[in-house]
Amino acid sequence: MTEAEWLSEAANPQWMAFHLTECKMPRTKAGRRKLRLFACGCCRVTWGLLPDDRLRGAVEVAERFADGRATKMELAASHMASEAMRGRSQQPAGTPVGVRVAIQMVGAATNSEAFHAAFMMTATELPLGGVIPQKIAGRYICNLFRDIFGNPFRPVTFSPSWLTPTTVAIAEAIYADRAFDRVPILADALQDAGCEEEAILAHCRGDGVHVRGCWVVDGVLGKG
Repeated sequence: MTEAEWLSEAANPQWMAFHLTECKMPRTKAGRRKLRLFACGCCRVTWGLLPDDRLRGAVEVAERFADGRATKMELAASHMASEAMRGRSQQPAGTPVGVRVAIQMVGAATNSEAFHAAFMMTATELPLGGVIPQKIAGRYICNLFRDIFGNPFRPVTFSPSWLTPTTVAIAEAIYADRAFDRVPILADALQDAGCEEEAILAHCRGDGVHVRGCWVVDGVLGKG
């Protein structure tokens, strides 16, 4: 995959996923964390379709696992529970396809293999459960990839001088509270700290989607 293809509005989500394997993301702890958070970010889109709070709880376990705050046993238990609910969802003929896909996505997000979790988000029968119109759902998934992984062809290094108590506090609050509407405020704080890196400022001030794992928030928090 080329840089132009990665950045294109017509990018293919599956090609992006495979490119991340070429970048050896599944082989590193940081890469696996981001792949799982991508899967969880997709599940957050279909949050309202999930018919049982236990499914939402399973996604939260996967998020905690990504950050080292849940065990493999907890992840496995969540996966088994979500797969059992997925099996039951196949029984009533009237279960909407979007609901079935949303449940399937939870099963994928809790899979033991982070790359499988991420790739399955690009391979469902109805992208993002139909929450986002099918015509643009693929573009949304690609934007999630870019939010989490940035531009892998031009990695950005965060200067220690930018990581002031203010910028770190803002990033911590964004991450903890899922307050991604504050990302432009983080850009202002970074600029006040001397950051003039256009990729960072444009990402924070653009109209793109942000989720846990956002490469700028991660960069400030040293999670990248």
